[in-house]
Amino acid sequence: SSAASDVYKRQAMTSSLSATSSPVDSATGQPARKVLLGLIGSGIQRSLTPAMHEREGGHHGLRVHYQIIDLDRAQVDPSVLPALLQSARIMGFDGLNITFPCKQQVIPLLDELSDEARAMGAVNTVVIRDGRTVGHNTDGSGWWDGLQRQLPAADLSRVVLLGAGGAGSAIAHAALSRGVGELVVSDSDARKAEQLAASLAGHYGADRVTSQSDVAVALQGATGLVHATPTGMDKLPGLPLDENLLHAGLWVSEIVYFPLETALLKAARARGCATAHGGGMAVGQAVRAFELFNPGLTADADRMEAHFRELLTLRRD
Repeated sequence: SSAASDVYKRQAMTSSLSATSSPVDSATGQPARKVLLGLIGSGIQRSLTPAMHEREGGHHGLRVHYQIIDLDRAQVDPSVLPALLQSARIMGFDGLNITFPCKQQVIPLLDELSDEARAMGAVNTVVIRDGRTVGHNTDGSGWWDGLQRQLPAADLSRVVLLGAGGAGSAIAHAALSRGVGELVVSDSDARKAEQLAASLAGHYGADRVTSQSDVAVALQGATGLVHATPTGMDKLPGLPLDENLLHAGLWVSEIVYFPLETALLKAARARGCATAHGGGMAVGQAVRAFELFNPGLTADADRMEAHFRELLTLRRD
């Protein structure tokens, strides 16, 4: 497909934030194994994911090239996905990350899905092995890992999820499958919250999931709040709820990471809340994906988070 080849041709073939040009495997002294990865999505030129994978790969004696495949830059739409998947197979890619607007559209093109990806109805990681494509979702597990690193003692008995979109759905599945007792889904679009809650109830039981459009009511008796809307991003500043609803008995988890210190986190800390920043989810996603792309290797989450913070500082400058 000429559209697919144009996508590849129009991308920059080097990463300015790449860690090492030609690492050597310290165990064998031989040139490092090459790993070819890519990110498919729209408006992704400033993604930090390529640099994170390339740097961490270098620490493991891998030579990782991570290609940005930006549909906007190439002036194409998700209809090129079949050709891109086929091209990735032919070109020997080891895996792909998938982001907006392709997380649902890629599903019918894959050979297999993980249980988590199937339950969520969205894929953000595709492993390509022996010509077969397997879809995974590391959004929810990445959020969970970030929460565990930052707030290991968080009370999970009653958690409010603010935002019922794609990220919220992934987090909801991860939360309910990993120990949250009761989840209350809240969204400015009440219908969306009700639909997500009904879907979750089918998986985890109606006694564990409810929806509530009024955030103040939802937060009554809550032990934790997960914020999963874009509010607070540099491009969409502000608070997603009345800050007077926050109190010291509530922990607050954020998914927005640019800026890392959102208005919500500032307000929460001012009221004595324990907090977890959005970088935890971004790093957690990358850690999980790295390990899926490189079986048998364990990513260093602390090292990847330090690098992530370094990249954020460079991006701010």
